[in-house]
Amino acid sequence: MPEKTIVGNKIKKKEKRKNNMVTEESIQKFSKQCANIFEQVGRDVIGQKEVVEGTIIAMIAGGNVLLEGVPGVGKTRLVRSLGRVFNLPFSRIQFTPDLMPADVTGTNIIVKTEDGTSKFQFQPGPIFSNIILADEINRATPKTQSALLEAMQEHTVTVMGVSRELNEPFFVLATQNPIEQDGTYPLPEAQMDRFMFKLIVPNPGLEELMQIVDMTQKTMAEVAEAACSGEELLEMRATANQIPVAEDVLRYAMTLCSATHPDSECATEAAKKYVRLGASPRAGQALISAAKVRALMHGRFNVAYSDLNALAYPVLRHRMKMNFEAIAARVSPDAVITMIIKELGGKPAGNAAEGKAPVAKKEAAETAAGQVAMADAETPVQSDKQKSKRKFFGRKE
Repeated sequence: MPEKTIVGNKIKKKEKRKNNMVTEESIQKFSKQCANIFEQVGRDVIGQKEVVEGTIIAMIAGGNVLLEGVPGVGKTRLVRSLGRVFNLPFSRIQFTPDLMPADVTGTNIIVKTEDGTSKFQFQPGPIFSNIILADEINRATPKTQSALLEAMQEHTVTVMGVSRELNEPFFVLATQNPIEQDGTYPLPEAQMDRFMFKLIVPNPGLEELMQIVDMTQKTMAEVAEAACSGEELLEMRATANQIPVAEDVLRYAMTLCSATHPDSECATEAAKKYVRLGASPRAGQALISAAKVRALMHGRFNVAYSDLNALAYPVLRHRMKMNFEAIAARVSPDAVITMIIKELGGKPAGNAAEGKAPVAKKEAAETAAGQVAMADAETPVQSDKQKSKRKFFGRKE
């Protein structure tokens, strides 16, 4: 007979409690699997450590990722490599202006049966896979983009009134190029909100570029091997979900999300000055889910303030809408997030008054301040000649 343990006023079986807690063995298994995943991805992708880590965190947490970067920095190669490493079915959808929703979800076609009659038969589209690469997603029309909304949130596809479930695990990893504006359609807020992370893929450094050229001269094909199955990925997700979150840490995370709203009770001065629309409740869900995975990935049993501050950028940068003042002053969402973290670092988050929450890195704060200072410096100053001209036409200064 299993031993019983009294917890509070409830009696729970020790065996059941053990299954619902994170054990040392599960932590070691999680860390080993993460190390194998990073090792195999590193065989195909040179550098981009933060982007690779962010993508893997989102996949373990069960979220979708939007990769933004100039052409040729390895966005598509990273997604293809992850498909090989996780050993999951992979589909690539090249988004173009003439792509139709049926080209993504599938459609009913007429087929002839053995007895000579005709009937409708569903032909699945490329979305019926586990990992979806939505390449250059902002080139498709809003009508086609909306075909992904149900799949990204509910993991189902509805065609002709019939809903079909997608295979688990399911991810949408989308790419877009920020500099190519001709023939593109901005992603609507509803779709942007369904991406857990927006990751900025930077250009490689000199040493990384030399390694990339050396590697691609030998072969252009991906060489990564399978390091984790779909079932193991779901087990890793279940393990991460059991990581505890202290009430003070949870309150700080929700304060961080609420602080992006200029009209909320937690609004910071940066949000009031530069933000038109703040993050949705999905941001809070994504922040906590991803923070649990990051804590385990770094060998910790609990979520820390540092996890929240580090993940605030990929979680919030695409969920905030800047106002005209921010656009005119060239203040980026990342700069506003840095200001918000800095402001929250100097005051308690609700009841979390035991100590200050860690602030962002000094370099990030200096970058944010530099952007604002640069914008002020670039504001044109009227010359005496311009002022006299305004006087000549009878205008008031």
